[in-house]
Amino acid sequence: MLQDSASTPPAMFQVPTNFKRFTVVIGIQITIISVQIFILAFGYGFLGVVAYLQYLAPPDSVCELMRSYPAEVTMIVTLIATMLSVTAATLFTLSVKQALRHRMWKPISLIHLSAGVALAQGSHILELRYIGLTVLTLFILGMLRLLTAGWITLLTPAYFMWPVQLNGSEIDITGSAFANLLRQEFLANGLTDIQDSSFEILDIGGMLSGVTAAGFTFGLPGTFDFNGAKYNVSTQGVVPTIEEFSGSDGVPNANGTRLGFSGGNVTVNTGVVPGLLSSVHIPQGFSRNYSMSQQGLTANVSCRAIDSNQTQYLWDTNNSYLIYANAAASNDSIAGLRLWNISTNCGTNSLTTYEYVTTVDANGNTSSSGSGFLPSVVCQGPMNMNQSYTNFTILTQGFYKYEFLKASICDVVPLLTTVRADYSNEQISSEVTSSTPFRPENAELLSFIASVARFQSINSQGLTSSTIGDTLYSIYSSTTIGSINNNLNDTQVYIELEDYWRGVVEFSATFLRSGFMATGSFPNNDFPNNLSSPVTGTMFISTIGWTRWAKKSPTYLLATIPLTIVAILTLTCALYSILEALREKHGWGEHHRTHHFDVSNTLHLIMAFAAGSLALEHFGEEGIAYNEGVMVQLEEDGVKKKFVRVLKEEPV
Repeated sequence: MLQDSASTPPAMFQVPTNFKRFTVVIGIQITIISVQIFILAFGYGFLGVVAYLQYLAPPDSVCELMRSYPAEVTMIVTLIATMLSVTAATLFTLSVKQALRHRMWKPISLIHLSAGVALAQGSHILELRYIGLTVLTLFILGMLRLLTAGWITLLTPAYFMWPVQLNGSEIDITGSAFANLLRQEFLANGLTDIQDSSFEILDIGGMLSGVTAAGFTFGLPGTFDFNGAKYNVSTQGVVPTIEEFSGSDGVPNANGTRLGFSGGNVTVNTGVVPGLLSSVHIPQGFSRNYSMSQQGLTANVSCRAIDSNQTQYLWDTNNSYLIYANAAASNDSIAGLRLWNISTNCGTNSLTTYEYVTTVDANGNTSSSGSGFLPSVVCQGPMNMNQSYTNFTILTQGFYKYEFLKASICDVVPLLTTVRADYSNEQISSEVTSSTPFRPENAELLSFIASVARFQSINSQGLTSSTIGDTLYSIYSSTTIGSINNNLNDTQVYIELEDYWRGVVEFSATFLRSGFMATGSFPNNDFPNNLSSPVTGTMFISTIGWTRWAKKSPTYLLATIPLTIVAILTLTCALYSILEALREKHGWGEHHRTHHFDVSNTLHLIMAFAAGSLALEHFGEEGIAYNEGVMVQLEEDGVKKKFVRVLKEEPV
């Protein structure tokens, strides 16, 4: 006895059983609340970060792994989503079980008790007589089942294009400042007149640009290369403003810039526009495409046959004579040469004459099947107007092999344009978004373009054939069955010719821009302000990650509905349990609960009903309906708990 008294602490030092139980209950509920809030905060925090940043991608090395192992990524995301869902669902059932255990100390109908037990076990009830409870339990069960789908929707990365705004500048060839600079370059190179034969500054690029543009109309390959850059069909007068697409990285020599340009690195100063989130890492991505708004140049070209009544052109192709003949020449040598003086009236009250030389036999005759002659004369300015800065005219005619092209006139109207240039698949494709005609300050620019056309028209004609003529002949014959002369379609021929000259005009602008933007063309490669034109656009980076939802498709927001509803229900039940635990601790409302009771444990329920000797009706339909409305209350008798019937029903 003395030993027992000595081992038992005084009453003042004993911790009340009620306090121990209260501490455990509060601890459980605080844990439930804390974990549930953490899970909900993680979901909304992740969603908020994506919404704020708009685009979120892991490091490039991780992106490469995600692209290489898509099945593994799906598995990891599913495991994480399942873990979060199971945790949230478990917290919900625990909170319901604790709340219902407190609720059973008050009168409750058996049907409501049944619904609570079903929720505590993660299930539902199906009772048409209690449609409200049925819908409620089914709804909550549905939210629990949708948790995994919601988390997978939030966490699964997807391929997307990350847009990044760009800006920069390029040479402005449209204003008076460039006109003055171009005039100085003309004088420096001795190019004082459009007819000056020394204007031979272009290589085969102009010719190929016309061939490519004409052939694309009839389905032939339409990629044109210049200075290492690839253009779709034609250059559209643009110069690359993106470093990866700028082509050659060679440094031009001292005389290899401006009008003397013969290839080399072109200055590109396009960069990322600083924004509010400039500190966000922009990934390298799997690939990059660009869409830029920049200057271009094109032309409206209209070709037609010269009517016999249109004598104002004074188109004369009859002035030719034999300048060399050698009857003893072998088959491999030239037997004769014919000099052609092709002239026309360019509206200046004087004839404009070009000279051509072709091969003939010793008698001055030409083979109509093997040889071809296609002369052209370029007239700067319209032939029926007093101004000379808006357009120029090309007169042309085919002979022998090219006789399908009658005497024709092409009106060429260059246009200053703004284009949307798309840089993708190592190729530049451009589309005109706006255009304006030439103005008086563009007279020098028109002179340059017309000079390029003149250079091409003269140098494309060789001793036996013409590049322009061969282009028209080969492209048309490749799409025609039988003889070209027997199946001639004038409209198609003129479409080819128009596309050819349009391609040449567009290339001339690209050549000009490239020359003046070549490395070394300006000190420190900086364009003067009066020669600078802004360039704006967007870089699209292909990567994998997460993006802010579209306004018309708030998928992420819908995915958070199950998470939010389950969290609210869990927190409500946990707070209810805390309130009831406080009542028990302080003895409010005669609450003194000392023994554990698990409402989700079927054995506990059977024991409580058996201890209370609760008499219920039979299993018939009427009996079950009656039993569902019976009010019961859990009571405690020492270590025994029992359900007793409450005769007077109280509000549930």
